[in-house]
Amino acid sequence: MPFDYYFKPTKAIKTEDGIKSQSKRGTFARSWWAQRWIAALERLVDSGRLSRGRTYARQGQVLSIDETKDEIAARVQGSRPTPYKISIKMNHLTDAEWNNVIDALAEQAIFTAQLLAGEMPQDIEQAFERAKVSLFPSRRGDLETDCSCPDYSNPCKHIAAAHYILGERFDEDPFLIFRLRGRTQEQVMQELRKRRAGDEIVEEEAEEAEVVIPLEEQIENFWDVRVPLEGFAVSIRPPVIEMPLLKRLGEANFVSESSLQSVLSAAYQAISRKAIQTAFKDVSEKS
Repeated sequence: MPFDYYFKPTKAIKTEDGIKSQSKRGTFARSWWAQRWIAALERLVDSGRLSRGRTYARQGQVLSIDETKDEIAARVQGSRPTPYKISIKMNHLTDAEWNNVIDALAEQAIFTAQLLAGEMPQDIEQAFERAKVSLFPSRRGDLETDCSCPDYSNPCKHIAAAHYILGERFDEDPFLIFRLRGRTQEQVMQELRKRRAGDEIVEEEAEEAEVVIPLEEQIENFWDVRVPLEGFAVSIRPPVIEMPLLKRLGEANFVSESSLQSVLSAAYQAISRKAIQTAFKDVSEKS
């Protein structure tokens, strides 16, 4: 009997009930933070299992993927009738580590502004590095994965498939990475507000100690620009994720025939195009 008979590759049972990835070819995920999550996986898994994991994700073999209190739980349809159970978990940062991170974030007002706007700041990893921790998995011990399949390798192709689908979830919800590290967006923002409020009180007290100008004396020049704007940086570009606020709010129960996002998509795109055209027109006229 041929030796490879015992190790004949198995084929996954096809299903119509799975979650098919948005990516049909090439790279997964659109945003930089989702791509960082994918890159973390690709450092841990061999190329063969990664390739099969991508195929599984695109075929819809991932039946479900849910966020629980402590981990991501998924089910992946493999070659056996019973789907395999997957768990993906990141080590939580300690309270002391989170305090150091939030101190580093509070040093730059732009971080607070972007986080409040529902954006993941491009340089946020630098704040985590200053706190001597990492936001995304940087070493094997940061990421704990498990699958009920018989494959000796961990992560296996089923974990890889779930990881790719999860990467696309990051596109819609960048703050999922915060929760996997042990804090919600609201908890982080609450601590940031406390620190920023304390800084603003100190600054206001210092300014008031120098000079207090009565309000009636400021009305005439209220709209004047007091500070030169030459160094004021403005970035005019389409959003990384379309309609981020609607996606974060979820589906509306008063829209029955289709999703609210699909109803408002054309309007959002038209408004965005007009805003960008207007902005660049103003810039070109002034230059």
